[in-house]
Amino acid sequence: MNPLPLAALLLMTTSLHAADLPTPPDAEQRPHEVRAPHGAVRSDPYYWLRDDRREAPDMLAYLEAENAYVDAVMAPLKPLQDGLYEEIVARIKQDDSSVPARERGYWYYSRYETGKDYPIHARRRDAAGLDAPAVLAATQATSPEGEEVLLDVNLLADGKDYYSVGDYEVSPDNRWLAYADDAVGRRQYTIRFRDLSTGRVLDDAIPGVSANVVWADDNRTLFYVENDPETLLTVRVKKHVVGTSVADDVAVYEEDDDSFYMGIGRTRDDRYICISVESTVSSEMRCAPAADPATFTVLAPRERDVEYDADHHGGRWVIRTNADGAPNFRIATAPSDATSRAQWREWIAHRDDVFIEGFELFDSFTAIAERSDALERLRVVPADDADGAGTPVAADEAVYAMGLDSNPEPDTLWLRYGYTSMTTPATTYELNVATGERRTLKQQPVIGYDPSLYATERVWAPARDGTRIPVSLVYRKGFQRDGTAPLLQYGYGSYGASMDPAFSLTTVSLLDRGVVYAIAHIRGGQEMGRQWYDDGKLYNKVTTFTDFIDVTDHLVAEGYAAKDRVAAYGGSAGGLLMGAISNMAPERYRAILSQVPFVDVVTTMLDPSIPLTTNEYDEWGNPEEKAYYDYMLSYSPYDNLRAQAYPAMFVGTGLWDSQVQYWEPAKYVARLRDVNTSEAPVLFRTNMDAGHGGKSGRFRRYRELAEMYAFVLDRLGVATR
Repeated sequence: MNPLPLAALLLMTTSLHAADLPTPPDAEQRPHEVRAPHGAVRSDPYYWLRDDRREAPDMLAYLEAENAYVDAVMAPLKPLQDGLYEEIVARIKQDDSSVPARERGYWYYSRYETGKDYPIHARRRDAAGLDAPAVLAATQATSPEGEEVLLDVNLLADGKDYYSVGDYEVSPDNRWLAYADDAVGRRQYTIRFRDLSTGRVLDDAIPGVSANVVWADDNRTLFYVENDPETLLTVRVKKHVVGTSVADDVAVYEEDDDSFYMGIGRTRDDRYICISVESTVSSEMRCAPAADPATFTVLAPRERDVEYDADHHGGRWVIRTNADGAPNFRIATAPSDATSRAQWREWIAHRDDVFIEGFELFDSFTAIAERSDALERLRVVPADDADGAGTPVAADEAVYAMGLDSNPEPDTLWLRYGYTSMTTPATTYELNVATGERRTLKQQPVIGYDPSLYATERVWAPARDGTRIPVSLVYRKGFQRDGTAPLLQYGYGSYGASMDPAFSLTTVSLLDRGVVYAIAHIRGGQEMGRQWYDDGKLYNKVTTFTDFIDVTDHLVAEGYAAKDRVAAYGGSAGGLLMGAISNMAPERYRAILSQVPFVDVVTTMLDPSIPLTTNEYDEWGNPEEKAYYDYMLSYSPYDNLRAQAYPAMFVGTGLWDSQVQYWEPAKYVARLRDVNTSEAPVLFRTNMDAGHGGKSGRFRRYRELAEMYAFVLDRLGVATR
């Protein structure tokens, strides 16, 4: 779709006029008190909207009424919504495939067929003369010759409102497939088994687990992680022998501290199976020989404020850790029989200006993933490089994202990595670390997209305390910094999660309509290193919100946007951000898009029965302590709603969300309607068949996004047709 001239855009008025809107639902208030152990009491008249079983008729009726209200309000924009959906889907190459990766004599890949929502996971035997490009070319055909289908997820999902395969692993002898699926969206998985020699699915089924499975070398024993049925926390590692009763499965490890998450995996050299546990500030690994996984030995006992992750290759452990005054992490080595930190020896030193994110071990080199100046990059360190200086992998643009790709085999000189920017679709490269040759394996096909029509840049916005906040921008060329453009600003700012400047095929629909898109790399993420994260959590959490507002002010002052044409977008913990800025600076934003928002901070963190609560005391604080309670209460979006004019809002949730329970945004919207003095619409959409990630399938989720885009374009006064 060609954009209209900016002058035409500014003459448009929104179609959702307050006088034409139907009356929104009005949730009943029922007295309820939420008490803290230290005696503090809060009134929560919408607490009744919580139903852990998702069955209460009055609650479901309210959610359905809100959905009906969204349908009615959005009816005038339905043509725009449908047009956006068709436009987005038209950019997708429907018969697409992933880049194949070779492991244990097979090339593994996933592919899609035209018109189908779900992938087909497949493999084909390696043969002389085959390489990744040759296999990739072969996968473009329907039912490619020589292909062995592991899972056709379209068949598994048939007749289901939601379906997801979270993980699948093939046994070392290539015969057995174990996979974990979820038919609800709550991320409580069931493990199933398939005999790849016959195609038969076994009767063995292991419910109530996480999506994480590992085979032992005997090709019969599978290790998995069992969840608590109420909190969904990972509580124990068990082993199952194929063909035996699940009731006979034995626990090999149980975690007593409910502030830790747990996962399992194999080391790079396949010698060990490791159980990893980690909290926000501490971690621990225990490993057993994959050939005889009877006893799991701790690599280094857990210590508060000491984090580490390790891999084994070349007869030694390689360990990434923040121990001994290394907040940005360093890399150490240790002998195979190490059982304490005393046996670790530094290899790559800590640097104040470089954050080490991870590494991949190869026979002749190590690839280091790191961050500097809010950009991802890779560094190649030869095996004989004693000080770990290495050589950085070159980037083609000034603002980009780069990271390790699938490299299952360590005996190669080729490093596979991913590269993208806000104008460059995701690209998979291979780099020969000996010769420097780089070859392109694949670039995400985006039908009708011309990157030469768009521009991206990095700016630095001053925060109120003087800190410079990096901001990544993208817009269609021809944009003028004259203070008239509409802007959509995205942010997250929690858990140390970095929001990188990657390509989005959906954002193109905004850019083509004259919208500027910005990612605010605010504190609470880890774009600028560990201190960036520490400065946006616990007692520093409000800094995340003020950073976002300060970025908005800077972009408006510098002419990137009109002050009355700014919208904000965030989800999950980014939804907390949306709720906070709506309370703190509602006049700065014309519209807010808030997906699965964490908005009832204090009540949730007071309830250890809710998934994620106990794991996150070191992220938000424990409100059972009065000082944390008071600080969290000072910014919790639900508790700080007050009589003022709020911007237009589109709030979304999933009934089966296990990360942020549906009742948080439900209560938030109900209370917002009580105090809001604005006539701007507040819409609340509940996906009744999904969880935290929205609808399953590659097309259906774009329906939800198209609805939000239609809403925000309308509110920003963008002309559409």
